[in-house]
Amino acid sequence: MKNIQNLQFSYEKLTLDFKFEAGTSRGVLKHKDSYIIAVNEKIKKNTVGLGEAGPLPNLSLDDLVDFEMILSRVLDQLTKANISVNFEEIDELVKHFVPASLPSIRFGIETAILDLLHGGNRTIFPSDFVKGQQAIEINGLIWMGDKAFMLEQIDQKLQSGYNCIKMKIGAIDFVQECELLGYIRQHFGQEKITLRVDANGAFGSHEAMNKLDILSQFALHSIEQPIRQGQLEAMSELCKKSPLPIALDEELIGVHSLEDKRSLLESIMPQFVILKPTLLGGFASCNEWIGIAEELNIGWWMTSALESNIGLNAIAQYTAIKNNKLPQGLGTGQLYHNNIASPLEIVSGTLIYDPNTIWAK
Repeated sequence: MKNIQNLQFSYEKLTLDFKFEAGTSRGVLKHKDSYIIAVNEKIKKNTVGLGEAGPLPNLSLDDLVDFEMILSRVLDQLTKANISVNFEEIDELVKHFVPASLPSIRFGIETAILDLLHGGNRTIFPSDFVKGQQAIEINGLIWMGDKAFMLEQIDQKLQSGYNCIKMKIGAIDFVQECELLGYIRQHFGQEKITLRVDANGAFGSHEAMNKLDILSQFALHSIEQPIRQGQLEAMSELCKKSPLPIALDEELIGVHSLEDKRSLLESIMPQFVILKPTLLGGFASCNEWIGIAEELNIGWWMTSALESNIGLNAIAQYTAIKNNKLPQGLGTGQLYHNNIASPLEIVSGTLIYDPNTIWAK
């Protein structure tokens, strides 16, 4: 049983610059702040594990004005505690030092420690994926914008070999969004292209069923979060009556205990749940969601949350060991001008890890 001891934590702020204005139903993103957490043993300073804490603006529980100060304080406490830890103790350690209300910090610390335990070479979960012998199918993400911009993205994704397209909706006119979905279906049937849409809670509860009926004509795989989170009764009714499968996303944020997770899924009974470690508190939390979902025959897939390649790498490696055959939401590594150079590559709609490519220092 490997053990690391007398741990020292630090961080560096990384402001990621989007290559374009990334539109969601909550607004447009041009930059995103992340914090790269580093951990090493005090006597072995050259071997370093890295993780990422990067709250999503206007969505994460820990999207706080004093986030950096809170992160610094947590890491100082961990350093002063002269911690020793092995694989089995990570979850307990993280829960002891980091409140559930700081999910991105939990994810970052968990990832950094796992990296250090595996030798500090960005291996978080060893698998054939890290050896370059396994590819992960991913969806091609179509960002919100005007119709011409979205159409340009659709054509680019189709030409790049994606078998699954996910389109964010709720920002432009609904009729135009349906025209874009019709454009895809006009050229590719559902046996060729899997179509997902993400409403990010943009529909009002009074109009949602009517819009779901209209969307169902495009043979969609699923719709993410059609109405805003917190409307449990309305969401439950939609999941019962919807002509197309519903996936919960934002609905899972802020639900921490095993009992509350089970209660939420049992009361709504969605067709799918979407898991984002940055928003949900790391891999231990995701393991709980997956366990409950599978007991209830609810499907699931993983999605990154605009992390740099440090966070994306950890999520991809976790996804690989779960052997989930659905297309995953892991195509965000190409969003930024100044991402951290990594072995992660997108090839014909799949994410691969090239072991011959070296991580940037």
